[in-house]
This record gives sequence, structure tokens and C-alpha cells, in this order.
Amino acid sequence: MKIGVIAGGLSSEREVSLRSGQAVFKALEELGYNVVFIDADKNVCEKIRNERIDIAFLALHGGWGENGGIQGMLEIMGIPYTGSGVLASALAMDKEATKKVFLYHEIPIPPFKTIESFYDVDFDELITFEYPLVVKPAQEGSSVGVSIVREEKELKDALNEAFRFGKKVIIEKFIEGREIHIGVLADKALGGVEVRPKRGFYDYEAKYTTGLTEYILPPEIEEPLYEKLKSLALKAHKALGCDGATRIDMILAKDGNPYVLEVNTLPGMTETSLLPKIASLAGYDFKGLVKEILELALRKNGK
Repeated sequence: MKIGVIAGGLSSEREVSLRSGQAVFKALEELGYNVVFIDADKNVCEKIRNERIDIAFLALHGGWGENGGIQGMLEIMGIPYTGSGVLASALAMDKEATKKVFLYHEIPIPPFKTIESFYDVDFDELITFEYPLVVKPAQEGSSVGVSIVREEKELKDALNEAFRFGKKVIIEKFIEGREIHIGVLADKALGGVEVRPKRGFYDYEAKYTTGLTEYILPPEIEEPLYEKLKSLALKAHKALGCDGATRIDMILAKDGNPYVLEVNTLPGMTETSLLPKIASLAGYDFKGLVKEILELALRKNGK
């Protein structure tokens, strides 16, 4: 069996994806698998065909790596892959679609608005909830293009920044509280981690620069509440129809109410990534986590 680790891609998260891919490739190689690294670009289909891989281990982040595009291509090629399928990937990548699914399933989310053109915005009618706000592209990850807007004069700049990364932008109420991330593997909640960025905002730099964030494993909350968060994360995972490993990002508000922000269908696998940290709570070292993700995909495809 030949495994192709597919990483890179063309999104704003390319460099992080390459780091995830290299870490996964090294783990699989040390586990004794026949593995090849594929740097995904516009010729990714040709590269995959030339390598004659039997299964793809996806380490892509953002863009067509997480929106169902690469998954659909692999299905047409008859190549099984790790992670969620086409529909779940597309839903999770589009924050507006995610929120609509969550509302249907009565999963708590922050109040939000969606805008599709900066020039059509009526700012007086747009904001029906108080500042501060969070402004984010509807189809990006790793906090790319995200701004916290604390007063009205900052809103236009935040919108301009978000629209740099897509044609649709989400504005949601900022929920002050503790940021907690729950890992799910094989339809089971593994546990969670609380992140405490030293500069107050868990942005791209805080996520991928060693030393800028404190990680609390497990979160310092009462056990009944912790179990509630894990159950809610699993409900979000299943609502979107996800498979394999996911990470669910949540805010625990000061009043004790949890809110689900989004689901990551291809969580980061770098040295600072959250899923490997969470998996350690359930007894998985990095190699063990990689092996389990691979074996889940193999079992799903009857291999």
C-alpha cells in the first residue's frame, strides 16, 4: 500500500499545511509505511496519478483542500482519503453554511450577519447587536483576515481586510469568555484544551509561533461542564456529517453558556497544533494519532 501525504495547496494557509504534511510524512515513514510527499499545486491531479498512490492522507488547510474540492477529485479518481467527505468539508469551510446547520440542530452560536459586498452595506441597519464585533472571511481558517472591532470607526478597515480573502464576510457578536477547543476522533470526543494567548487574541501568529500561547490541558473547568462541552462538540461534528478527526472551536462565555464557533475538518498537525495536544489526553502520541486517522480511512473504505 502506497500512501500519499498531500499538503501545501494554494490557500493563505499553505505554509502551515506544508508543516503539517511534513510532520505526518515523517511519522508515517518512521512507522514503516510506504509513503510519498505530494506538494499540491495546480498540477496536483497529475502528481497524484503519477505517484500511483492507494490512499491520500490529507494535510491541506483552507481553500480547495478543505472545501470539498480535493475530496471530490479523489473520489472521481477512485482514491480513498482521510477526513471528511465532500459535503461535510464544504459545509464546514463555509462559516455561513455551518451556522445555518447549527441553528437547525439547535447548537448555540453567536448572533451573526452575512454580507457579500462592502459597497452595499448600510452600517446603520447592519449592526443589531452591540460592539465589540468579530469580522471574518466566510471561507478562511487559521484566523486569516479576522479582526475584533471594538468601536464603529474600526469597522470599515476590518471589512476591507476580510474582503481581501473572499466575496463573503461574517460579522458576529464578540463573546467574551474562555476559548476551548474539543478534539473528535472516530465519532468520539477525545478531550479539550483551553488556549490563553498572551496578547489576548488567538490570531495566526499566536497559533503558529511557539511561546505566544498558553495551553491548559485539560481545561480548568468543572467535570459536568467539561462533559457538556464534549457532548456539544460531538453534536456539531455529527450535524455536519464529519468523519475522521476534527477540532471544534468554542467559546465558554462568562455566564457559563457555551457557543460553537466552527468545525475544522482537517485540523493542523504541526508542533503547536491543538489536535495532537488534545489527543495526548486520550493516550495518543503523535505517531499513534496519525496511524489512527489513517486506519479510520482504510476501514471506512473496506481496506
